[in-house]
Amino acid sequence: MDFDPTREGATPRDAATVILLRPAASGAEVFLLRRHRGASFMAQAFVFPGGIRDPGEEMRLTAARELFEEAGVLFAKGATSAEQRSVWRARQAAGEELGGLLSSEGLSLDLEDLVPFAHWITPSAEKRRYSALFFVAVLPEGQTPSFDNKETVDELWITPRAALERAAELLLPPPQIRCLDEIAAAAEESVEAVLALAAARGEHLAPPIVPRYAEAPELPEGFMLLLPWDADYVSMGQGAGEPFPAGHPLGGGPSRFTREAGAWRQF
Repeated sequence: MDFDPTREGATPRDAATVILLRPAASGAEVFLLRRHRGASFMAQAFVFPGGIRDPGEEMRLTAARELFEEAGVLFAKGATSAEQRSVWRARQAAGEELGGLLSSEGLSLDLEDLVPFAHWITPSAEKRRYSALFFVAVLPEGQTPSFDNKETVDELWITPRAALERAAELLLPPPQIRCLDEIAAAAEESVEAVLALAAARGEHLAPPIVPRYAEAPELPEGFMLLLPWDADYVSMGQGAGEPFPAGHPLGGGPSRFTREAGAWRQF
């Protein structure tokens, strides 16, 4: 984290992230990866798989490509084996383009099951900024995700509610905390309930969520982040960001984040 409220905001880089689901004994679980301690952004935090968009790439393609690279989960039209996916993942890591690789095998990516869920942009007070589109998707049958042991070093299947209870331990960043909070109730029902929630949100992803920095001397680290539905977003917040209009369907609930002992907390 490198916050400076006086910084002129850098242009955010496009990115895509996947909230990967699987059925659980009761409801649904989500898949989290732990970032390497040497990562330049969100080091050691547990996050959803994802990464930066390549030039000219459609965002669903970015999500699918990064999911395969970071977690080994492939959304493809046609049957594949674990052995094939392992070989293709290694070839992708060596520099081969995923679409071309699959085409040479008579396959293509299947992107229809990646459902847009949220759009977050890093605060302009942060040195590294990303415009990240979050998708929801269900783990394809017969596949088992695994961390790549490069950018990511650990993995976890967990219910959203349990992840929120362990937010400090897992070093969850604000977008992960908010998304987990938003799907927690639906995930206690079923995977299908989470997908239905995502489908209902799809037309409401603009404007994006851009947290704004605000001084808060009374808090442990002296600042907080305000979300676009906070009553003081415009008056107290610093930096880029557009407030949500009154009654926006994705607003409501906790609207602030603070850090304490290196962990984020919403309130």
